[in-house]
Amino acid sequence: MEIFPISLKLQQQRCLIVGGGHIAYRKAVLLVKAGAILDVIAPEIEDQLKVLIEQSAGLAHFKVFEDHDLNQPYRLVIAATNVASVNKRVFEQAELRNLLVNSVDDIPNCRFMVPAIIDRSPLLISVASNGASPVLSRQLRTQIETLVPHGMGKLAEFSGQWRARVKAHITHPDERRIFWEELYASPLKEQVFNDNLEIANQMMTKALIEWTAPKGEVYLVGAGPGDPELLTLKALRLMQQADVVIYDRLVSAPILELCRRDAEKVYVGKARSNHSVPQEGINALLVKYAQAGKRVCRLKGGDPFIFGRGGEEIQELFAAGVPFQVVPGITAASGCSAYAGIPLTHRDYAQSVRFLTGHLKEGSPELPWNELVYENQTLVLYMGLVGLEHICQQLIQHGQRPDMPVALISKGTTPEQKVLVGTLSDIASKVAEHQIHAPTLTIIGEVVSLREQLQWL
Repeated sequence: MEIFPISLKLQQQRCLIVGGGHIAYRKAVLLVKAGAILDVIAPEIEDQLKVLIEQSAGLAHFKVFEDHDLNQPYRLVIAATNVASVNKRVFEQAELRNLLVNSVDDIPNCRFMVPAIIDRSPLLISVASNGASPVLSRQLRTQIETLVPHGMGKLAEFSGQWRARVKAHITHPDERRIFWEELYASPLKEQVFNDNLEIANQMMTKALIEWTAPKGEVYLVGAGPGDPELLTLKALRLMQQADVVIYDRLVSAPILELCRRDAEKVYVGKARSNHSVPQEGINALLVKYAQAGKRVCRLKGGDPFIFGRGGEEIQELFAAGVPFQVVPGITAASGCSAYAGIPLTHRDYAQSVRFLTGHLKEGSPELPWNELVYENQTLVLYMGLVGLEHICQQLIQHGQRPDMPVALISKGTTPEQKVLVGTLSDIASKVAEHQIHAPTLTIIGEVVSLREQLQWL
């Protein structure tokens, strides 16, 4: 994040625009709308801008800009002339005086940027691109405009009128936040939107009287294989409302960024032979936080019920009497294979698919080798990179042909995705050369030969 977004209160604050043309006018509209007192310096000032200056009780100075003009106690300054050298001078002089300054469409000479704004006063939404793409910001603003009802401003104002009473009645901040979240999901919102304020106030009074402290709950959420756009809508909603997020190493950073920003985040990552928190400890954490009244999101890479130990975790929750819900995620087998252009089944090549774990136990995977040697079947191995050579040898020894195609997909669905293709006889020897690292999914079967034709990413 290269810029720090803030919202300035400018009511009765004196602000300066250097420039008197249309660009200056566009910025002046926003400042005056925010309640600022507007001064303008320019040899010529267009009529519409003069009206805004008068409306704000500001001053018009018909002159060229001089350094001492910034000796006044301005809250912020905007350079909006059509002369680059003047705008730069305004910026340099404002910097010397520690004044917030914006030079329109001149990023190097800006201390702040004016975002694209969605106005649902008192609710405001802004979109900024650090000046990199103002057009994109405006397009996003247009999209958001269609998603945010105009009644949201009324709801924000209504909430402000009740805020002090709610705070006095529900003193714990986390409980208070849950109260508001549940209220906004209730029919009260529509009553406010439709200006039925008497009914809305009655509903608020009733909600406060009936309020009881929430019970803790655990959300077992599958985060998918890495691409945040593969999250389900329900997963995202629960991630946004959780008080605590307990996550493992397979949860990508972009996905973790989508969790509620002020939620407590607890890392319990597991790598081979290196468990930062053992499974028993994770189970105990889930119970502990939930019994303390927290909404806990147990965020797991892929799908929680496919080699994710989700079943073990909810068994522990059930035994402790903790409410829970499970949100499936796109498992690595389907996500990574799709992003690699490898269909797991195909009418001509594979009529079945089998998911296996290649995790080593006492030195070798315990797999039913005889059942796995079948021509029209796709094998998908999770956690099979370390034991890959042994797995290939065993399949060949039990009758699989050595030239059966194999694909390794490392960090699938992410920008770092790598796909290595070989055969049972040579794939293990290629790993070090091509720097394939965990997490890696292994796909064995004739469907791998379709990758050259079907790869799209």
